[in-house]
Amino acid sequence: EVQLQASGGGLVQPGGSPRLSCAASGFTFGSYDMNWVRQAPGKRPEWVSSIDRSGGTTYYADTVKGRFTISRDNAKNTLYLQMNNLKPEDTAVYYCNAVDGPYDYWGHGTQVTVSS
Repeated sequence: EVQLQASGGGLVQPGGSPRLSCAASGFTFGSYDMNWVRQAPGKRPEWVSSIDRSGGTTYYADTVKGRFTISRDNAKNTLYLQMNNLKPEDTAVYYCNAVDGPYDYWGHGTQVTVSS
């Protein structure tokens, strides 16, 4: 069974620096490109960041560039998102997504709320 379990969210003060994790199982993690996607209340899903299967190439949305860092540990089957200098507009449910051709897997997401 494919599982993508995101964790590390919660209530964070503005300027905070949490790290999200996404533990993968049930598929060959190292063969998949990985993404973080977020969805704020009442809004459409927003792509946040991507990393290729080797971890050598990363991409970021302009809204998070310079503040977020995506990484992965293929030996641990885990994807990460280091989030720095959080803003209230970063409040959303964050989902990890695995893609390899026609295969597209999603986890349940972790809520990040940025508020003082």
